Amino acid sequence: MKSGLVLEGGAMRGMFTCGVTDVFMEKGIVFDGAIGVSAGATFGCNIKSRQPGRAIRYNKRFAGDWRYCSMKSFFKTGDLYGADFCYNKLPHELDIYDLDAYRKNPMEFYVVASDAQTGLPVYKKLETCDEKDLTWMRASASMPLVSTPVKVDGYTLLDGGMTDSIPIKYFESLGYDKNIVILTQPRGFVKKPNKMMSLMKIALRKYPKLLKAMQERHIMYNEETEYVFKKADAGEILVICPEEPLGISRTEKNPDELERVYQIGRKTGQEVLAKVKEFLKA
Repeated sequence: MKSGLVLEGGAMRGMFTCGVTDVFMEKGIVFDGAIGVSAGATFGCNIKSRQPGRAIRYNKRFAGDWRYCSMKSFFKTGDLYGADFCYNKLPHELDIYDLDAYRKNPMEFYVVASDAQTGLPVYKKLETCDEKDLTWMRASASMPLVSTPVKVDGYTLLDGGMTDSIPIKYFESLGYDKNIVILTQPRGFVKKPNKMMSLMKIALRKYPKLLKAMQERHIMYNEETEYVFKKADAGEILVICPEEPLGISRTEKNPDELERVYQIGRKTGQEVLAKVKEFLKA
């Protein structure tokens, strides 16, 4: 059997996920593979490089830096989250990403992005976390309206959450049959139609199929959460999520708020640790 970890996005709600996965790393919980969407990709990659604490550390350190995330960055570069800063300067100079550990760890790591031309999800296995792999990671986290579409390997891509927010079915298709899913919304959360669709119609006018996917995203998301909780109730997968809404902005800049949500994740990770170990052994 192959154990898998599926990581939903949610921008700074991802601090919850980091808290959970840091506990996993500290306690020696390992997986055969992991797949991340958007923030689940950019933060989840630290699992493969085995760097607990890194994501919360650099997010608190650079939350107020305009190069990391700001409207100034958006107007200067076209990206709310500065591409060069986040995917070059940060991992290679400011908070070093351990590429050697990433490449030696046998755990497979995948990301999900959305194909602007087809309106379908694209899945990519990141083998080395080199410049091209980091570009795929950036594509997975490139939120519509505030990001420039990412061109790589012949694709034009945007945020993976637009087309597959919880890619459990894809992981199952790869043979991962012992899956843990980490969500950043509580059970019972129901996504509603996007309130920004009038702006989306302008921003995505060149990509009608992706626009259609975005118009129907709430339907896709709610179907996926229904699927994972149905399987969880049957004991086939394990879902970890906050007990109540995290109440944090998607682009939160207050280090105390980031730490608060991170600690909720750590507490949750510690509480489910025995259950996780039992589930993976069964």
